[in-house]
Amino acid sequence: MTAVATDLLADPAELAVWLGRPADDPKLLAALQAATRRFRGAVGHPVTIVAGETVRMDGTGRESLLLPVWPTVAVASVKLDGATLVEGTDYAWSQAGMLRRLGGLCWPDRLGCLEVTYTHGWAQVPDDIAEVVIDQARALYTVTPGVQSKAVGGQSVTFGAQAAVGVTDQWTRAVDRHKVRTGSEP
Repeated sequence: MTAVATDLLADPAELAVWLGRPADDPKLLAALQAATRRFRGAVGHPVTIVAGETVRMDGTGRESLLLPVWPTVAVASVKLDGATLVEGTDYAWSQAGMLRRLGGLCWPDRLGCLEVTYTHGWAQVPDDIAEVVIDQARALYTVTPGVQSKAVGGQSVTFGAQAAVGVTDQWTRAVDRHKVRTGSEP
């Protein structure tokens, strides 16, 4: 895991090494902030710790359901149709975001019947996220928007697919791994 002391999802000093610029360079920081916003937007949540978020969820008709964001750090309360359930008696949860109904019961198959207040996210940004954010920030820093090739004098440069398309396969895999999960998943 990569430790980050700001609201950025990657360390400016690491990006500075790649770019050969100081870590406090305004353009470098702007590129890293933009890449951070893009990743957070793509996954639909902040990635870092969110304490006490309340979400309304649909019942699945199954014994288990997934909370929208993982890792789950704590579950403060679970209400079913407004009635507070008891952890260890009525439900159990896991760090992977699984919320399981206990006592041989299933969650009702009804829309919006559950209200869960929980803490989720990463205390330290996972390496796969930091790496793709650095890659995206490098592209944002070095590529002129809308330009796919550039010629100066006798030299020309053609930018790769990431610059033209905007994301790499590695970015797509990280987003898929960390995105908000829907209630339809097992």
